[in-house]
Amino acid sequence: MIEIINKQIRIDGRPVMIMCGEIHYYRLRREEWQDRIDKLKAAGCNAVASYVPWLCHEETEGAVDLEGRTRPELDLAGFIDLCRDNGLYFFLRPGPFIMAEMKNEGLPYWIYKKHPEIVPLGWDGRPATTATVDYLAPGFLAEARRWYEAVMAVAVSRLQPNGGNIIAIQLDNEIGMLSWVSNSPDLTEGVLEDFARWLARSYSAEALAQRYPFDPADPEARRAAIRSPEESYAPALHLDLGHYMRHRFARYADILRGYAEEFGASGVPFVINIHGTGGGRGFTFPIGISQLYETYKGKPGFLSGSDIYFADLNMDTFQDLYLINGFMDAVHDGDQPLTSVEFNCGDGNFGETYGARYDPSAADFKMRMCVAQGNRLVNYYLFAGGRNGMLNHKPDDGNDRVAFTGERHGFAAPVSPEGELNYTFPRMARGIQAVMAVADKLAVMSEERDRVSFAFIPDYFMTEYRYPGSEIMKEIYGNIEANRACWSWETMARAMLLAGYRFGAVDVQNNPLRSDEVPVLALLSAKYMDGQVQRKLADYLEAGGNVLLYGEVPLYDMEGRPCTVLADALDLRFVQEHREAPRYYPSVLAEGWAAPRPEVRTSFAQTFEPGERAEPIFRLYGSGQACGFDIAVGQGRAIVLTARYRTDIALFRSALERLGAVPGLTHDCPHHGIFMTSTRSAAGERFLHLLNLDGFDKTFRLYEAGEPLFDGRELTLGSRDGVMLPLNVTVNGVRIVCSTAEIMGIAPDAITFRITQPQDWIDVETSREIVPGEDYRVERMGGVCRIVSGKHARVDDRLTVRFAD
Repeated sequence: MIEIINKQIRIDGRPVMIMCGEIHYYRLRREEWQDRIDKLKAAGCNAVASYVPWLCHEETEGAVDLEGRTRPELDLAGFIDLCRDNGLYFFLRPGPFIMAEMKNEGLPYWIYKKHPEIVPLGWDGRPATTATVDYLAPGFLAEARRWYEAVMAVAVSRLQPNGGNIIAIQLDNEIGMLSWVSNSPDLTEGVLEDFARWLARSYSAEALAQRYPFDPADPEARRAAIRSPEESYAPALHLDLGHYMRHRFARYADILRGYAEEFGASGVPFVINIHGTGGGRGFTFPIGISQLYETYKGKPGFLSGSDIYFADLNMDTFQDLYLINGFMDAVHDGDQPLTSVEFNCGDGNFGETYGARYDPSAADFKMRMCVAQGNRLVNYYLFAGGRNGMLNHKPDDGNDRVAFTGERHGFAAPVSPEGELNYTFPRMARGIQAVMAVADKLAVMSEERDRVSFAFIPDYFMTEYRYPGSEIMKEIYGNIEANRACWSWETMARAMLLAGYRFGAVDVQNNPLRSDEVPVLALLSAKYMDGQVQRKLADYLEAGGNVLLYGEVPLYDMEGRPCTVLADALDLRFVQEHREAPRYYPSVLAEGWAAPRPEVRTSFAQTFEPGERAEPIFRLYGSGQACGFDIAVGQGRAIVLTARYRTDIALFRSALERLGAVPGLTHDCPHHGIFMTSTRSAAGERFLHLLNLDGFDKTFRLYEAGEPLFDGRELTLGSRDGVMLPLNVTVNGVRIVCSTAEIMGIAPDAITFRITQPQDWIDVETSREIVPGEDYRVERMGGVCRIVSGKHARVDDRLTVRFAD
C-alpha cells in the first residue's frame, strides 16, 4: 500500500526515498532492456519510470498492442515485470500526452483526423500552432478513456498494493504547457461555451454585465469578443481566462483519475507533472505551478512533480531551484511532499555538437538541493537513450519516425543510445548512492527553517493568456514580469541564501497569513497587486507581522485600476518613477541604519513621500527623493526598498535581523558561493547539506546560532563539491555525533564513508567495539570515540570503519 502522509511517501507503512531513472522501453531492443536496468541499478536507483506512448501502441485505431505482438519492444507488461524481477519499483506515465519529443506529443495521428473539432482555435480565431487539443472535448475524452482502459488492463495487477511494483501513475504530462509556450489559449466552441457557464457561476448577472460589454451566453457575441478582446475589458478577460483554465485543467485531471480508477487503479498516488523551466533558468517555472495547483492542491492521493531543466547549478542559478521547491511546497497540503518527475540529467549536449555541456556536478548538485528541501522522489530524465522506430503509416515528414529527433534519441543521457556510460554517470551515481545509503533517515527528515518565508503570489505568474494586441496587457504584465523573478531573485533571494537563511514559502494569495506562523515575510512586489492580497498584507502588518518588500509598492490592482491599500498602510505617497536613460544614470545613497554604504547605480527607482512612521534609508542622488524606508505599521514593521539594488548580502541580512529573522547557519568564508541548509527528523537526527558552487576549493568554519560546529575546526569543501554531513545520526547501534565525511554505505558490521578532507574525523558514541584498521586510528575522549582517517581524500576518498558486536 502506498500512502502520502506528513510529507512522506510510505510503502507498506515504511517511509521511502524513490530514486528513479527514466528508461524508454519502446526506444530499445528488448534484448537491451536488462543491460540498461543493470546500469540503473549500478547508479544506485531503486525505481524505473517510463512513458507509455499511445502513438506507438495504437498507431492504427482499434489495434492496441501493449504485449509486443507487432514489435517486441512494445511489451509494456514484459518491461514492468523485468523491472520487478530486478527488485525495482515502477513509475507509470501513460499520457495521453507524453511529449518526450514524440510527434503529436505522443498522440496517434488518427485522433486528429477522426476528431478535427478537438484542435483549438486561439486568439483572433487562429489555429493552434502546437499539437495541443481541447482536453475536455467529448471526442477526445472518449478516446482517452479507451486508452486508459487498455493501459490499466496491463497495469492494475502490477500495482504495488496488488503485489506488483507500480508505485505511482502520472496523469497526462505538462498539462497546459503547449498553450502557454505558444500564447494560444484553447478557445474552441466547446471551451467558449464552458467558459460562459463558468462566468455565470462566478459572477452575478449584474456584475457580469458591468465586467463585459457583451453577453457571454450569446455564442456569436462571445466568439468574437473573447477571441479578439477590446482594450476596455482585456485585463478582466485575462484574469477570468486564467482562473477558468485552472478549473478546467483540474477537471481534466479528475476525469483521467476517474478513468484509471474506473478500470481498477487504486492504492497508488496519481501524479501531476509541472512544467515551466526554460533557457537553463527557473524564472518561468511558477507559471506551471500557477496553471496546475488546483489539479492537486489539498486532494488526497495526488502528488505534484517538478520538471527541472537547468544546466549547471552555480552562483547564477542556485536560488532558482531553491525558490521553485519552496513555491511548490507553498501550495501543497500538510501531507503532500515534493517530488521531481522530470529531473534533467546527462551532459546537456542535446544538439550532439559537443557544445552546451554540463559540469559533472550538475545533476548531483540539483539532486542534493532537492533532497535537502524534502523531495521524496527524483526521476532522472532521460537516464538512458535509445532509438526512435519507424511508423508503419509513414507521414512522409522527412524521417517517418515516431519522434522528431531522428534515429538516435537521448544522446546527452548518462547512458547513451548504444549503452555507453557518459562522463556524467560516475558523479551522478555517487550522489544517488550517498542518498540511498541513508534513505531511511532522509525519508523522514524536514528542512530546518529560519524565521522568514518567501511570498508566493500565484496570479503574478498567471501571464500565459495575453491578447497580443492589447497595450494595457503589455504594461501590466511587463511590470509584473520585471518584479516577480529575474533580477529580484538574483538580488534578494540570492542574498538571503548566501547570508545563510533557510526559508520556505507561503501562498499569500490563497492561504491565511498570520504573524505567529510567518514571523517575517520576504515579498517581491510589483506595481500591480490584487486588492485582497494588499488588504491581507496590510492586516498582517497591523497584527504584528514583519515584511521585507523589494521591488515596487503596488498602486493598482491586477486589472489596472487604482488600488493603494498597502501603500496607505505603509503611509507612503507616490511621487515618481525614475528609469535610466541615455545620459541619465540614477544612483542611490544610503542613510540611517543602512549607512555608510557606497553610492549604487540603479536602473529603476519608485520614489515616495513618507509619513511620520517611516524612516528613509535610501534616497536618489540629486533629487533626494526617498526609495527605501523602515516603517512601523501597527504592531508590525516593514522595510521597503523600491530601487533596483545590488546583491548586498550584509544589507539584506541586516534588514531581516531588524525584522526578527536571524540566520541559524553561518560560515566565515570571505568568498561566499556556499549553499548550506540542514534537515532534521523527529528523533533529532540531522544532516548538514553543503554545496561549493564555485570552481575553487573553499576553507571555512561553520557556526550554528553563533556557536562553532565541528569543535571550530576548519573544513575544506572542494571545487564544485557537495556533502551531507551527519549530526547525531544512529546506524546499527553507532551514534555518529558529527563527521566531516559523508556516509556512503551501511552494513551490519561496517560503515563506509566518503572522506572529504586532508584528514577527516568521525565522532561516534557506541557500546560496540571499533575494529582496528590500517586506514584509521581511534582516539577516546570521554564517552566519544574519534575515528581519525589516515587517508587523504584526494588520494583515496573511501574509508570503511568496522565494528564488532
